[in-house]
Amino acid sequence: QVQLVESGGGLVQPGGSLRLSCAASGSIFTIYAMGWYRQAPGKKRELVAGFTSGGSTNYVDSVKGRFTISRDNAKDTVYLQMKSLKPEDTAVYYCKVDATSWSELRRDYWGQGTQVTVSS
Repeated sequence: QVQLVESGGGLVQPGGSLRLSCAASGSIFTIYAMGWYRQAPGKKRELVAGFTSGGSTNYVDSVKGRFTISRDNAKDTVYLQMKSLKPEDTAVYYCKVDATSWSELRRDYWGQGTQVTVSS
């Protein structure tokens, strides 16, 4: 099993910054891809930023130039640095990891979600 623990969400004013962290632990064998998704009330969950299995990054257009995804492979942790936050960035942010463990075949694992609220 793989467990994901997210942290870093909160309330921030427009124009502010937050940094989200997602640490993977457990019987990890290989991590292929890691990414951040978000879901706002009444909307579908969408990919915000992610690392592909090949190591490249991709971002949804609405966050390009404002958000940066990074990872620490030694710690099996992925980060999302968010700057110039806007009210429309308000959502629950979820970490997703594509991995194999010693007990399971390759599949997606999801974090519990962390709330990001951008409001004055």
